[in-house]
This record gives sequence, C-alpha cells and structure tokens, in this order.
Amino acid sequence: MDARRPLDIYLVRHGEAAASWGEAPDPGLSDLGRQQAGAVADQLLHRVGADVLLISSPLQRAIETAVPLSRALQQRVREEAAFREIPSPVPLAQRQVWLRQFMQQQWHEQPPDLEAWRNLALQRLLQLGRSAVVFTHFLVINAVVGRVLDRPQTLCFWPANGSITHLRHGGSGLELVALGRELQSQVN
Repeated sequence: MDARRPLDIYLVRHGEAAASWGEAPDPGLSDLGRQQAGAVADQLLHRVGADVLLISSPLQRAIETAVPLSRALQQRVREEAAFREIPSPVPLAQRQVWLRQFMQQQWHEQPPDLEAWRNLALQRLLQLGRSAVVFTHFLVINAVVGRVLDRPQTLCFWPANGSITHLRHGGSGLELVALGRELQSQVN
C-alpha cells in the first residue's frame, strides 16, 4: 500500500436472501435481493475506480450480490472465507435463537473460535493492498465496525440488505467513514 494514499474499503451487506438464516444453509438472493444488488452496483460505480478489488464471502447470497458490479467493471470477484457469515455452533433449526442471544452479548463473552473469526476478517482488511469492495454479511460488518469503534457489543448497528459501509485504511489502521443504511427489522 502506498503510505501517502489511503485505501477505501466498502463493506456491502448482501441483498435480501431467498430464505432466512434459520431456514437454509446457503440461500441465494430473492427477487428483491437481486434488485438491491443492482442498486449497489449503480451506487458504487460512482465511487470506485477500475482497479478496485472485488471480494466476496463464498456464500451464495454474497456472490450473487457482487455479480452486477463485477459485470459492470468487467472484473472477476475473488471469494474469501474470511468474510463469510459468523460460524454457528448450533444446528440449522436452532440458529435464529442462538443468533438473537449472540446479538445481545458482548465480545468478551464469546468463545475463542468466534474471536478468531472476527480477527481474521479484520486482518484481511488490513492486508489489502488496494481499495476494495467486500460483499459480506450483517455480523461480519458489525464485528469489523465494533472493532474499529472499540465497542464491546457484538451488535453495533443494523446494516440493511444492500447497504454500503465505508471504511478507510490510512496505513496504521481502519477508520469509519460512513455507516451503511440501517434497518429496524429481523436479520434474514
């Protein structure tokens, strides 16, 4: 990274999924989610240059959200496991209950594997050599923003589907430029 030029990093929450987190392990996008993905591409085309990195969680809803911007920029999207959804320690049918409990807790209450998950996402962002758009998930964005703002809560804000959170890497660490659009409903 050029120490004189800060890197812009955009964390995009995937579009609306075709099924909830407790219903399917890896759903794609709903019709609304595909519309949100198109809107994300339209917004980011005015913010990013042709040399921006496109990175996605390996989960289908994030990959599908990346497609419109990838096509517009004629660039490949690199999948990175560091940006996948939080690992759930419970079976699919119990995920939503576990998630609601998790979102009311603080990071010091979490087991080492979840802290490692959070640290990996943050490390990868700090290692980026150029500006990037990262297509990811609600709790990844919360984990990163919480660390950047030095907040102990697992849930700092409610990024809406298709929202864009803007970070900047100036060489010594990440700073928050702007939170993405928020919602006040359940995570899907």
